[in-house]
This record gives sequence, structure tokens and C-alpha cells, in this order.
Amino acid sequence: SEARELIEQAIAYADAINCPNIHCVAGKSGGGAEAELVYQENLRFATKMAAEKNKTILIEGINQRDAPGFHFSLLEQGINTIEAIGAPNLKLLFDCYHAQIMQGDLAERLKQVLPYVGHIQFAAVPDRGEPDQGEINYPWLFARIDELGWQGYLGAEYRPRTTTDEGLAWFQPYRIPAS
Repeated sequence: SEARELIEQAIAYADAINCPNIHCVAGKSGGGAEAELVYQENLRFATKMAAEKNKTILIEGINQRDAPGFHFSLLEQGINTIEAIGAPNLKLLFDCYHAQIMQGDLAERLKQVLPYVGHIQFAAVPDRGEPDQGEINYPWLFARIDELGWQGYLGAEYRPRTTTDEGLAWFQPYRIPAS
């Protein structure tokens, strides 16, 4: 009942600010069949309510290094849940940071799961800082995402290494010049 109250509240907030997507965080369950059944029941409720407001529900796998016991961590687990629900407004939140830690090969993984994706997020690996250093070559990956035909937004979800303003230097090549 608590989850459903929060889902209703999130959908109302999203509707009030005209936000198309709502992230339903699975939380730490340790996995297992019973937890998955409860998760699916809550997602059925969420997708039905969200559809009435023309909203999409997003689900995200979180890596086990940062969040041991999180309900799901692999993209395939999220896809299995999406297929079990069968709602057109239930999509994956593809977080490059978590996917790299758990599975790697981001360009190929994204190509495989793109029909299920509703949003893409990114941060540096391994420190979850700005996407200008670390294991992932983001300029290259962003070009691959464009080649795949992704039409949605990309969300930067990272912890600035210093200040927010200083941390935005990575974004300069992507700025649209003022007219």
C-alpha cells in the first residue's frame, strides 16, 4: 500500500510539471521470485495509472557493487520484467554507469536492448563523476547512440568531483551556440 501511495503521488507530480517519465525504483529486495511478484504487481498498478496520464514508467537495474541486494542488476532481468507486465508504457532506464559495471560492452548492449529503452543516463566509471574520464569514451559512445537512431534525451547523473559549475566543462563541445 505504501508503494502504491507513492506511485500515485509521483504520477500526480509528473502530471503537474508535464514530465513524461516516472522512475519506479525497485529497491533492495535481495531478488527472488516472491520479491519479483510484488514488484510486478506494483508495476502493473503503476503502468495502468500512468497510462491514464500518458506517462511512461521506467525501471533501472543498479549494480551490486554500489547497492548490494538491489532487486535487479542485469538488463535482461529488467527486460524479463517488462515482458511479464506487457504494458507499452513500461521501459528500461539504461544507465551506462551501472550497465558498464555489471555487463560492459555498452554499445552492443544498447543496440540489443534499444527497443525496451525509455531513457539513457550516464556518468564516469568507476567514480561516478563527470563523463570526461574513466573507462568509458563518451564522445565515441554518444556517436554510436546517435547512429542507433536514439531520439530521446540523455541524462547526466553524476557526482561532481569539485563544484557543479567546474564540473560542467565536459559539456562545452555539446552546447548549441546562442543565435
